[in-house]
Amino acid sequence: MNKSVRKEVVFAGRKLVLESGTLSAQANMAVKVTYGESVVLTTAVASGLNPDLDYFPLSINYEEKLYASGSIKTSRFVKREGRPTDEAVVTRRLIDHAVRPLFPDDYKDEVQVVNTVLSLDREADPKFLSLLGTSAALTASDIPWEGPMVSAIVGYIDGEYVLNPSEEELKISDLDLTVSFVGEDLKYLAMEASADEVPEEVILGAIEFARNRLEDLVSVLLDFVSELNPNNEKYEYEPQAISEDLISDVKDIIGERVEELMYSGPKNKKEFGIQRETLMEEVYDKLEGKYKKSEMADSFEEIEKDILQQRIVKDEQRPDGRALDEVRDISVEIGVLPRTHGSALFTRGLTQILTVATLGSPNLEMLIHDMYGEETKRFMHFYNFPPFSVGETGRIGYPGGREIGHGMLAENALEKMIPSQEEFPYTIVLMSETLSSSGSSSMAAACGSSLALMDAGVPIKGMVAGIGVGLLATDDFSEYKIITDLAYREDAFGLLDFKMTGTRKGVTAIQSDMKAKGIPMDLLPKIFEQSREGRLHVLAEMEKTIKEPKSGVSIHAPKSGMIKVDPDKIGMIIGSGGKTINEIQDNTQTVISIDDDGTVIVTGKSGEKVEKAIEHIEGIVKEVERGEVYEGVVEDIVDFGAFVEILPGKSGLLHVSEISKDYVENVRDYLKVGDKIKVKVLDVDRGKISLSKKALE
Repeated sequence: MNKSVRKEVVFAGRKLVLESGTLSAQANMAVKVTYGESVVLTTAVASGLNPDLDYFPLSINYEEKLYASGSIKTSRFVKREGRPTDEAVVTRRLIDHAVRPLFPDDYKDEVQVVNTVLSLDREADPKFLSLLGTSAALTASDIPWEGPMVSAIVGYIDGEYVLNPSEEELKISDLDLTVSFVGEDLKYLAMEASADEVPEEVILGAIEFARNRLEDLVSVLLDFVSELNPNNEKYEYEPQAISEDLISDVKDIIGERVEELMYSGPKNKKEFGIQRETLMEEVYDKLEGKYKKSEMADSFEEIEKDILQQRIVKDEQRPDGRALDEVRDISVEIGVLPRTHGSALFTRGLTQILTVATLGSPNLEMLIHDMYGEETKRFMHFYNFPPFSVGETGRIGYPGGREIGHGMLAENALEKMIPSQEEFPYTIVLMSETLSSSGSSSMAAACGSSLALMDAGVPIKGMVAGIGVGLLATDDFSEYKIITDLAYREDAFGLLDFKMTGTRKGVTAIQSDMKAKGIPMDLLPKIFEQSREGRLHVLAEMEKTIKEPKSGVSIHAPKSGMIKVDPDKIGMIIGSGGKTINEIQDNTQTVISIDDDGTVIVTGKSGEKVEKAIEHIEGIVKEVERGEVYEGVVEDIVDFGAFVEILPGKSGLLHVSEISKDYVENVRDYLKVGDKIKVKVLDVDRGKISLSKKALE
């Protein structure tokens, strides 16, 4: 099936080429996608059913290669690439969100899709190629998949939409939106966005803008697939659907008790879990030997899912009794930890997040080396999800993809609100600890992070909040309900988890996780509006505790100051072998960071020491001019006069004839080392400064 086929089209001003049959012949399907000069190889492989797994083992990989941009890892000791960057993990998850819903519900064979970036053109985002390559490979292969899926990236620059913007264009864009659609009728499937307080209607317009420009992309994809797999042949797999007999047998045992438990049982999650487990044990005991335990558990969940969907869609009844658009009770605390620079505890229902803000010197920025080169990052948000947050035991250690993805979502939500380094010369790190989770902990992390920044005295441009919105519907979407603030089983059994963050002015980030195989486009405006109303409610609750960032940083936070100097004078500050800058840092107990543009940032434990270091630097770079008056310190006495330090690192000669109007026979009769005296600059000649005390008498 992996025969040689080549198709090309011009899309968004660049040539796009789909090729097969030349690379990776042993994969179920391999597709090389070229867009501009970016090249991505996508392979799809299915390896059959693993009887030891009771879930669908889909693995999506996105491999950034340094060689794609002609780069070599800067580490002297390790040249092989290691863990993927957080950005690569987020891209992998983005592809997964667009791909996973389109596999058959009863399909559980192991599938792996690998996207390898072979060549990088900064004008052509390899993320777009990977989404297209994944769709082409799965649609053309014999792996059961219900595509095709097509995607596009949209920017918003000076009030105009831009299709598949370049890297440079995205830097000045108010919006970075990646959106995916499914089928020839292009139903909405997945989305991820970061934005600078962009109104909801602008983002909806961007989605429609992309959808209206995908005709050529769909056409070339279908032509490519039709030559590779004209009859859409898929291999026969062993269906893993839950049998109707099993569901019937479980229903006979539990009767209506599961529905009573869901809607009339204890509201305490732990007590609810105990009673649910009791029902499960009864099912296990009575059906032991007839079915697998995992199959019985799946059937129990399927019954719960049907009950939840029916009660919400038909009767608008949620398990906890809330209205469809009602947010759970919210409580907010700030300054909850005594020694941290900023902290906040955000609780919504049973979901609880503790976020801690830490401020540091600019030289503590994170250095990132990826296929785009080296860059620094001064604002970071990290998210932890320990097993105790859901009442379980488990592994604690390096974060998984979900934790990295949730952390980046909240980071994107806040990034545009962070003041520039000139406004606030600090490195900023946020850590969100999930203490309890029962729905939308990532949105709680965004809220807690906004509060922690304000508690830390970071002058953010606006308070950010977010809320999760879900969707339940009949198979044909003739009936549906949109629900705000997903809790517990509503997330697991719903069709959509739509997360959107923003300020009162507009949207800052979006992430959408779908279980349905696409939804009608006319539902999106309603989802956006309900999400906006929920966000405004959360913001109002947060504002009851704090409305504006604190006026200054914590007494426990380092103090910082900044000056701009002529870049040509940076060497004077550093000194030979770093001698001058090291002396300043040692004498003032500060840390000095210098950028190539002449920005000098000083960080220290006290404002007084920071000011002292800045004064020293200003003295080094200041041009001394004739006629200026200084209060200097005598640093050395010689027979013909005295050397007086008038600025840090700058001394001039006070000649014996300029000490007094009277005749001076012995300089030491008038001056001694350490004396503070006022002097006037008589002349500056090739760096040599002539001073006079007599001129001021």
